[in-house]
Amino acid sequence: MTTHLEELAASPKHTIGETGLEITIAELGAEMQSLKFHGLEYLWQGDPRYWDYRSPTLFPNIGFLRDNHAETGNGPAPLQLHGIARLCSHHLIEKSTSKLVFRLTSNDETLAAYPYRFTLFTTFTIFPDDTVEQRYRVVNDDDAPMPFTIGGHPGFNVPLDPASDERFEDYRLEFTQPWTYKSPTLNADHLIDWDDLFSVVEDADALPLTHRTYDIDTIIFHDVPDRTITLRGTKSGHGVRVVFPGFDYCGSWSAPNDAPFVCVEPWTGCATGTDEDDVLAHKRGMKILQPGESFEIAFTMQPF
Repeated sequence: MTTHLEELAASPKHTIGETGLEITIAELGAEMQSLKFHGLEYLWQGDPRYWDYRSPTLFPNIGFLRDNHAETGNGPAPLQLHGIARLCSHHLIEKSTSKLVFRLTSNDETLAAYPYRFTLFTTFTIFPDDTVEQRYRVVNDDDAPMPFTIGGHPGFNVPLDPASDERFEDYRLEFTQPWTYKSPTLNADHLIDWDDLFSVVEDADALPLTHRTYDIDTIIFHDVPDRTITLRGTKSGHGVRVVFPGFDYCGSWSAPNDAPFVCVEPWTGCATGTDEDDVLAHKRGMKILQPGESFEIAFTMQPF
């Protein structure tokens, strides 16, 4: 069986860049493979010892469903972790010096896991202020209301510059204002327990990072101030600002065994809660598209 990294290596890739900012996207998953700013690689490059993805799209579910299963109005949906979009080839339909547009249309493979006909457009745009926008447009091609969540999962190198003397502990997550927040935990089945909370920040505008920060697995942020999180190295000043208007949730994760990356993940929804049933439409943050309707949302990444 081939690994994800081997499949990515075989996938066609497309690179665009302006003003010192360059991105590369693979057709497999429409997954970003590189985010370089003035020659410095900001994006995690994948390593099977930790995590062999780099920046997958999460659709039509985010996180785990209970027993990898949900019920829908169109029948059962045996969806695995983070859904199907990351596993499929997306067709490049538009390319310019500053924009790439990919399209994924439902097929027999997707219908077996998610019984709805849909089209997913993923657009990457580089703007003159050295910002990369990742935009999703979901179209319901079915004749029934279609439930879904969608989100991104970019991982960033920590430290950003391997030649520097920075350590993981020299980085922090910054917020636009002081706030107090407690994150729910994940149980042994990776379901979210909203009754079991742990303190993340208390009247603070930054969360200093250590590898132990992620011993609890994923920090699940809800209603982040101004929908903005900045990952910053306190020594170098290098980092990346992620802005995600319209996304009510944002995950932050790093793999076990002291993985040298941190993910900042804008989500419209999240994994199944221990207090939820197994009907897909009942999950927190679920979007419901009527036949023929579309939904559009975007987040930006600005390296510095």
